[in-house]
Amino acid sequence: MTLDLPLVFALLMGAAILAYVVLDGYDLGVGMLMPGASAAEQDVMVASIGPFWDANETWLVLGVGILLVAFPAAHGWILGALYLPVAGMLIGLMLRGVAFEFRVKAEGWHRELWNWLFWFGSFVASFAQGFMLGRYLTAFQPGWAYFLFALLVGAALCGGYVLLGATWLVLRTEGELQRRARAWARWGLGWVALGVALVSLATPLVSEAVREKWFAWPRILYMSALPLATLAAWLWVWRSLDRSDGKPFAGTVAIFALAFGGLAYSVFPYVVLGGMTIWQAAAHPSALMVVLVGAAIVLPVLVGYTAFAYRVFRGKVRTERYEH
Repeated sequence: MTLDLPLVFALLMGAAILAYVVLDGYDLGVGMLMPGASAAEQDVMVASIGPFWDANETWLVLGVGILLVAFPAAHGWILGALYLPVAGMLIGLMLRGVAFEFRVKAEGWHRELWNWLFWFGSFVASFAQGFMLGRYLTAFQPGWAYFLFALLVGAALCGGYVLLGATWLVLRTEGELQRRARAWARWGLGWVALGVALVSLATPLVSEAVREKWFAWPRILYMSALPLATLAAWLWVWRSLDRSDGKPFAGTVAIFALAFGGLAYSVFPYVVLGGMTIWQAAAHPSALMVVLVGAAIVLPVLVGYTAFAYRVFRGKVRTERYEH
């Protein structure tokens, strides 16, 4: 049996992107929630993501790295079409990194400035990621309708990250901040419901390929299980918010996983929707085999380190400062 290397790397890239969206998504969400908290609560919020946020971004590097080495033709096409939003995302991530380090030492109005820059960097990075997804789903076609669709996806992803961040704070904090986080999570659930509904209605209108995959008979019959499962996860998060600390976050991760599964189904087997399949974009099999050996070494280390870090720093955050 011959190993289908392009398919293997497509699965690895998808897994890396999903891991990034979930792991960095919650700390981006926490950053966007900062203006709604008091100064003391902001310190606890930052401490809740302090041990993880930098390592979470490793998954983004892995996903883009796989795109570069395994699908070089698609890498040039995608990043060339998304040059400005990619630059915006990187600026947002850099602002977050600088603000995260400087706010710990700053005093007075300087500290407040870095807090706002941490929020701004989180928002810019989140919105840019959603905007890029919107442009990708429309195969980078020009026109105001496609541009507005990308803005809609950007706003929807911000809502999803806010929900992830709020449920993360429910899991990791106590007292008044946790009660505030439960309220933020309900607000985020409404934002996600509206965003998913609008994006789901708009996507078939702007992408013929997606419309054919979802609405052709009898596909529409058995693919309806995916949105129904997403609705069930949404209701589970809503009902569990006042009953559990961990279930809301788990349910939100399930919502993202289901949405990602629907996205993967919509675009497969294309790496550039309607333009280039994973087999057309793939590097030479000999190069892919070398990279696969490297991935087999790096991935277990990355997964093991991530699991170890989350185990070591599990539990409630009770300190108001994150020093390092």
